Amino acid sequence: MAARIDHLVTSGTFALDGGEWDVDNNVWIVGDDTEAIVIDAAHDAAAIEAALGGRTLRAIVCTHAHNDHIDAAPALAEATGAPILLHPDDLPLWQRTHPDRAPDGTLTDGQELTVAGTTLTVLHTPGHAPGAVCLYAPGLGTVFTGDTLFQGGPGATGRSFSDFPTIIDSIRDRLLTLPGDTAVRTGHGDPTTIGAEAPQLDDWIKRGH
Repeated sequence: MAARIDHLVTSGTFALDGGEWDVDNNVWIVGDDTEAIVIDAAHDAAAIEAALGGRTLRAIVCTHAHNDHIDAAPALAEATGAPILLHPDDLPLWQRTHPDRAPDGTLTDGQELTVAGTTLTVLHTPGHAPGAVCLYAPGLGTVFTGDTLFQGGPGATGRSFSDFPTIIDSIRDRLLTLPGDTAVRTGHGDPTTIGAEAPQLDDWIKRGH
């Protein structure tokens, strides 16, 4: 059976630099009826486990370590036995949320994760966070961008551990080079496509989005 993409929205808070905001997060599940991976275990481990429906969870992949993307990861790992994977450059952020629980494995640029016969390639895309990654699944015509690229612009860079020129370089060099019809499945909000976002790059740079 071919892999499919299931989508769950969970709600909670994002906290950084002394501020706290209510947020809705996209949780993406890639797999078939037997096995799956979860991209960003946000807020509600029980809801994510229920959405898995008894499938074997192969990995919990963190696009970055802001608390709203990882707060449910340890509980989901405990419930399923799946390893938590994170790019090591985001360990300082991870430790702010989970000081007593380290990730189980690392994500590296170019690494390939395979589930249900589908390969997802890790693209290191720093800027929103130092260890931010996207996951490109050409067989599904999709890139999972976390908070690196949204409909209408790059992720926020006004807080600690972020940098606007760096995220622009990541988007230009790692994402906008993908086929234009590639679906962009984001960490928050609605999906878009690479082709819809690419023409806006110069505008983003001019306004320092």
